[in-house]
This record gives sequence, C-alpha cells and structure tokens, in this order.
Amino acid sequence: MKLKDMNSLLAHEVKDLLNAEKQLTKALPKMAKAARDPELKKAFEEHLAETKEHVSRLESICGELGIGARGEKCEAMEGLIKEGSELIEAEDSDPAVRDAALIAAAQRVEHYEMAGYGAARSFAEQLGLDSVVKTLQQTLDEEGNANKLLTKIAKSTVNPKATTGTEQPASKR
Repeated sequence: MKLKDMNSLLAHEVKDLLNAEKQLTKALPKMAKAARDPELKKAFEEHLAETKEHVSRLESICGELGIGARGEKCEAMEGLIKEGSELIEAEDSDPAVRDAALIAAAQRVEHYEMAGYGAARSFAEQLGLDSVVKTLQQTLDEEGNANKLLTKIAKSTVNPKATTGTEQPASKR
C-alpha cells in the first residue's frame, strides 16, 4: 500500500470498508441464527440487508473515484468477526448471556465501521468530493442507528434476561 496523497488515503479507506462490509455480509446470517431474542434476530437480519446496500454504495464510490472495486483485506474486521464467532460457538452458554455477548460483539463492529466511515467522509470533504461525502454520511448515519438499536435491545430485554438468568442452556434443562 502506498499512501502518496489524500486521494490514495481515501481510496485505501474505501477499499478497507468495502472488504469489511463484505465480510460482515457473511457473518450477520450466523449471528442472526445464533440469536435467541426475536428482536435481536430481526435487527441482525435487517442490518444484513442494509449492509448489502453499504457494499453497493462503496462499489459506486469506487467507480466515482476511478479505483477498482476490489476491497483490501480488512484484518480488523476479520478479527472482530472471529471474536464474535467464538461467542456463538461457546458451549453451555446461557442463551440470554450469549445474546448479550452477541450485542457487545456487534457494537464493536459498528464502532469500527463508524470510525472508518467518519474518516473516509472527512478525507472526501477535504478533497471537495461532495457526492462521496453525502454517500459516506448516509452510511455513517445508518451505522450509528444500528448501534443505537443494539443498545436499546440490550437495555430493554437482553441484558435484564441475562442478569436474572431466566434462560438456561439446552444441556441444563
């Protein structure tokens, strides 16, 4: 990777985000399947559709910037997804506690994405790329909303269930 100017830095950030979003499109169905709370399951399923739209937007931005739409491997997202996968595979977990852990893992992902989109938007602003700024801001807003929804689900249902231990792992029933 060669960062010779702000244009190349923006291109790097967009490609990193593109790969991160593509990785997430593979992880979200697994997270939705693992979630026991119906509202959490629905949130993951809806965010999958939104994430596919994020991929499409990033591919459009690549076209606008005249760069290839092949993302650079995002090691950070790979690590975040790996951590989330380990939570899904944890044996004898209380389902409500696992849901709380899934929310925490998903929020780490959302915060990573918000940082990336915020940086890319700032680079595009500096370069005077108004349409790219608008597209990145739209996605940044959606990532922020997803994070807020996860917090709402955690506070309203998942964390209270996890705290009271109202659900037991299948092997303890």
